[in-house]
Amino acid sequence: MKTQNLLTFAVALCSLFLFSCSKNDAGKARLQVALTDGPGNYEVVNIDVKDILINYSNDADKGWASLGGVKGGNYDVLRLANGKDTILADAQINTGRIQQIRLVLGDNNFVVVAGKRYDLQTPSAQQSGLKLNIHQDANEGILYKLVMDFDASRSIVTTGSGKYSLKPVIRTTLEALGGSIKGYVKPNSFATAVYAVQGTDTLAGTYTVNGAYMLKGLNAGTYTLEFAPSDNTYKKQSKPGINVTVNNVTVVDTVQLVQ
Repeated sequence: MKTQNLLTFAVALCSLFLFSCSKNDAGKARLQVALTDGPGNYEVVNIDVKDILINYSNDADKGWASLGGVKGGNYDVLRLANGKDTILADAQINTGRIQQIRLVLGDNNFVVVAGKRYDLQTPSAQQSGLKLNIHQDANEGILYKLVMDFDASRSIVTTGSGKYSLKPVIRTTLEALGGSIKGYVKPNSFATAVYAVQGTDTLAGTYTVNGAYMLKGLNAGTYTLEFAPSDNTYKKQSKPGINVTVNNVTVVDTVQLVQ
């Protein structure tokens, strides 16, 4: 995507939606939820993902909220073995200690054995979602990845009457993948669009609020920052060589715009 076009578009949006966007994005971390699997003795193991819920409280029954950006649908977990995974959700989340995640499944769960499909009976206790213990902190501006490792060989139980039951066995790991960039732009009397760029790709963008900005949830790496003032009497600027490291916020020297 062309950086110049994005910058022009962003400046226009900043002037229209400055208050609402900055309010909604304050104090957030970013969480990606991925699904992977170990091998099992089946041809297909299909699970029907409906929702993913998050809970910051110690109450296992209350305080649940749905993650944004959940990609519901049918997933053959056997296609996700040998280090492969797929992203089920990519969401901005509140900071704090994540106590539990709940994976909510639908009714279209099945296995294929010797070319024949068998529906997976799901215990009633799982209808509200499978609770997964996390008990880890999420800090502002940090990108985290939660991997759900679905053990197909242990999650499917043969009843002995030609039927199969689904009792998911999932191991979870939560780790920080990247960090963030924050800084300050002067003058602070107008909004300035700020973008993190690698090569010709614009990977993240925001805008200043009273001169301050924060680009959140970036993968570790080196970026060039592009600054596009909404006041066109000031020139665009670039600041190369900004390093982002895992689980850290990189503080950039104040940028002084010139006319």
